[in-house]
Amino acid sequence: MSIEIFRDSWGIPHLRAGDSRELAHAQGHNAAQDRAWQIEVERHRSTGTTAAFLGPDAVGWDRFARQVRLDDTARRCYHALDGDTAAWVRSYVDGVNAGLGDGALRAPEFAATGLTPGRWEPWTPLAVWLSHHILFAGFPAKLWREAVARRLGADAIGLFAADGPGSSGSNGWLVPGDRTSTGAALLAGDPHRFIEEPGLYQQIHLSCPEYDVVGLAVPGVPGIAHFGHTGTVAWAITNAMADYQDLYRERLRRRGEAVEAYGPDGWEPVSAHLERVEVAGADPVEVEVIETARGPVVLTGGFAWAADSAALDGGASDQGASDQGASDHGASDQGGGQGAAVSLRYPPRVRGDLGFEALPRLLRARTVDDVDRAFDRWAEPVNVVLAADTDGGLLHRVAGAVPIRHPANGTRVVPAWEREHEWRGWHDPMPRAPVGGLAVMANERGPSEPLGVEFAPPHRAYRIRELLEAAPAWSAGDMAAVHTDTFLPSAAPLLDLLAKLDGLSPEAVRLRDRLLAWDRRMDAAGTGATAYAAVRSAVVRRLAAHPALSALPEPPPCPEIFLPWLALLPRVAYAMETLLTTDRLPGLDQAEQLRAAVEEVAAAGGTEVAWGELHRLTPWRALPGPASDEWHGAGGDHDCVLATSSVPGLTDHFARGPAARYVWDLARRDDSLWVVPFGASGVPGDAHGRDQLPLWLRGELVPVITDWNRLTEERHVP
Repeated sequence: MSIEIFRDSWGIPHLRAGDSRELAHAQGHNAAQDRAWQIEVERHRSTGTTAAFLGPDAVGWDRFARQVRLDDTARRCYHALDGDTAAWVRSYVDGVNAGLGDGALRAPEFAATGLTPGRWEPWTPLAVWLSHHILFAGFPAKLWREAVARRLGADAIGLFAADGPGSSGSNGWLVPGDRTSTGAALLAGDPHRFIEEPGLYQQIHLSCPEYDVVGLAVPGVPGIAHFGHTGTVAWAITNAMADYQDLYRERLRRRGEAVEAYGPDGWEPVSAHLERVEVAGADPVEVEVIETARGPVVLTGGFAWAADSAALDGGASDQGASDQGASDHGASDQGGGQGAAVSLRYPPRVRGDLGFEALPRLLRARTVDDVDRAFDRWAEPVNVVLAADTDGGLLHRVAGAVPIRHPANGTRVVPAWEREHEWRGWHDPMPRAPVGGLAVMANERGPSEPLGVEFAPPHRAYRIRELLEAAPAWSAGDMAAVHTDTFLPSAAPLLDLLAKLDGLSPEAVRLRDRLLAWDRRMDAAGTGATAYAAVRSAVVRRLAAHPALSALPEPPPCPEIFLPWLALLPRVAYAMETLLTTDRLPGLDQAEQLRAAVEEVAAAGGTEVAWGELHRLTPWRALPGPASDEWHGAGGDHDCVLATSSVPGLTDHFARGPAARYVWDLARRDDSLWVVPFGASGVPGDAHGRDQLPLWLRGELVPVITDWNRLTEERHVP
């Protein structure tokens, strides 16, 4: 086996091998060396076994992973792969297994938790990918819509829609050659996700006689899926905001040890068994894993409000179920008793396909047509794709698997026993958009609109286009100015209402005038951003407590992992633009709520602090540790291009932001740029563990280097 490993000055791995399978082995081995703790945590997350070394706080995820059958779904998808792709994935896994022992010796987290590195199965990379993306399409939002519909009426669902406004998401843009200083296209952007330490994306260079590619890999997964540059073609993605996961209201009953569900043809047998979750420092937890013809059950019993059929369809279908004995052994006639449940139907489980056959095809791509054909094989998650090549080819399309079904499936929890809610095939072909000039993707309504229900507000997309159109020619180095733009368009409704207020105290008048003179930039050094954020938070808290929304209390007991979609305060925070302008909430006087908030903030003072002093990064770590003094503040906000998202009304700290930044230059690949929040290494204390953090905070990027003569050879892997 001929494998070479090089590093650049940032410790980024550059791997070279004799063929593609040797290279996959090298990539797996490198992941095990640089990211042993990270990838082992992800393996355990995919199998629902993290509580065994992380303790009781991890039980919620483990329960969900078991119930939704992550590992079993990955196994199905692996066995459905074509032979060449399966062998390529196995080579990667062989590399992981070969390097994991040594990698674990470098990672102190193993000793701290008592975890012993385990053996990866051939399907583990698919399970890791699925674990990262099972919640990506946000199916728990349908539970929130059920709560809104039941308590405020179905018409109120739109008040909290994501594009009025929504949470942050990824940015991407394409500048064609006639708008660049070199005459060749530029492709740039930044995926916004929860910031993890070590980072989700790993900068890497993969080279063999078949291809030579740089890009952002996901540790634990072979190849370069989302962001890559082969030298002649580059591609990038954002979340398409498509709706492709459904929740079904189920009726369950027991017949002895068997479990049955009520479907379109009456009572039908389901799969059910018990699994045991081991918990460090506590007793084991038993989890019943049930799967109906629709899919795995993810909610039962105590969360009956999400399955209350009488409230949603007048009970017409309930009578049919009752006639068949729905009340037997716990399933009530109204669907809300012990037998009530909610199942999840999601494409990888139905199709046995995660789209991994696209990955080696992307590595071999030479043109946008090659990228296009590769993404025809894409499945999970559903993405919007931009691509450009050195011959001037451009691509803007949606890729992934989206089922065709009743429109109600997209917004609500639908009855499992009504045949009209069954899936009826797949959207094909996927939507495309013509590319002639500038192209932008920022989770807004665009080519993927026919496939979704809620999208991000258009602020980021409009702002990126506005910035790009302001200059006649762009270079790779210029792109940082777009990445780091902090203008906040979504401040307009609050400021417009603020301008109409009168009768304020002198202190509040000064605060009002200061905000009206503010340039609407959420700069780290700015104090106007701090004042705005303080008033916004006060408004959010008051709206959430107002009687008009008091019918939306905190959710009843439910899986903890669903709470981000169900908690009231974040929902109000991200819907503030709409809530400040709607007339559909009786008794809500928005001007009075804002008046009280301004007076509150003016009386409290403390808004002269720089925004970056309050707006600090709080990354997720599998093994929590003390807060680091290095988590310096940053600019931005959830509707800025620099989408660093806090939860107004709850905290100014942010855990969501650019998980990487990239600029792909099609004129010369080594003029490309990139950066990640921390560094190339996942080993605590390593020189390259956090060396990119200061640059990331300042919005700077590091050069992409592919010239082997400028790299340092590290070692040979047998």
